[in-house]
Amino acid sequence: MDKKALRKKGIAILQELAADKQKKQNKEAIILRLLFSSKIWREASCVGVIRATGIELDTQPIFQRAFIEEKKVVVPKAPQDRLLTFHPVNEKTQYLLSDFGVEEPLVQQQVEKSEIDLLIVPGLIFSSQGYRIGFGGGYYDRFLTTFQGQTVSLAFSEQLRDDWQPAEFDIPVKKIITDFRNEVFYE
Repeated sequence: MDKKALRKKGIAILQELAADKQKKQNKEAIILRLLFSSKIWREASCVGVIRATGIELDTQPIFQRAFIEEKKVVVPKAPQDRLLTFHPVNEKTQYLLSDFGVEEPLVQQQVEKSEIDLLIVPGLIFSSQGYRIGFGGGYYDRFLTTFQGQTVSLAFSEQLRDDWQPAEFDIPVKKIITDFRNEVFYE
């Protein structure tokens, strides 16, 4: 199956899960429990994470937990040049809806890549080797080519499949945490 078809399938899977709010919340609780108890979370002082759309895994609990634990939280912006930049946020940060339908912070200050200890990488489809199919555009793959910190993706078990081949420019994440069997799927 090609990436375009898989991307469509991934969106359909997320939409179906979003329609069953209780099922989605139960899966999110498992994934977040595993994330918050992981070594990579405990050791991170700066966490990069998106503001999720309604169909994606809800990232708001990640923001809340990070703020309580006094971790620095940085949120990406996707400028015209297709190179992600990350910006520090707090509970009072205001956001603007981007052309991609994702909230981006109005904050102008940026952080260097090297400041981010843990990057939570979004996606639609994930392989057992840590490769992912995102929403298109290659923003994260470009960012990850020189990123040295820890990378993790949080995926519902329905998003896991190995019937596709990554492109040579695809960069795998180091860990995938999923609700599948209540454990880390890939490490």
